[in-house]
Amino acid sequence: MGTLLNPNNLLETFGTIGLILVIFAESGLLFGFFLPGDSLLFTAGLLASQGKLSLPVILVGCFVAAVAGDQVGYAFGNRVGPALFRRPDSRFFKKEYVDRAQAYFDKQGPKTIVLARFVPIVRTFAPIVAGVGSMRYRTFILYNLAGGLLWAVGVTLLGYAFGDTIPEDQVDKYLLPIIALIVAVSILPVAIEFLKARREHREKTPTP
Repeated sequence: MGTLLNPNNLLETFGTIGLILVIFAESGLLFGFFLPGDSLLFTAGLLASQGKLSLPVILVGCFVAAVAGDQVGYAFGNRVGPALFRRPDSRFFKKEYVDRAQAYFDKQGPKTIVLARFVPIVRTFAPIVAGVGSMRYRTFILYNLAGGLLWAVGVTLLGYAFGDTIPEDQVDKYLLPIIALIVAVSILPVAIEFLKARREHREKTPTP
């Protein structure tokens, strides 16, 4: 993970405001898909357990940012509509990301808004795809609130609880391995979906 996107460095440099802005951007802005949301939330909780951040502030701030980000993503998708699927690839946009979110949405239905919170890239594009598909707004809000609570609050509290087991002078020693584990767990659902898709493709392809 690059120095710029290292969760510890981000929090030390930009603090709580930077954390909230990152969570907002990753939750619904096209360019936010590369941001380290999972590990950032976990690290924020861990640092809060050491008294370096205010737990109530980051819990409320990240929850509001996560929900607001998805609302912006939904509004964008609802406004842009099918044109998004015809948009050419650029530095901050690849059509395959939208297609991946659409496939996830088609398979899981509205609960994708909750499940996608824990899947990198998909969580950025899921609310946009929901808007493109004109998902009922009231349904979207309900799942958005549930997903924002489970992800933003849940992952932060996990970091906070875990921090109690780490001596303050050894946080740096454990932080990178923990973040690596969080990233690996976050990528796991994507890898599983990829392997299932490959298997299904092989089964559908006639043997010569």
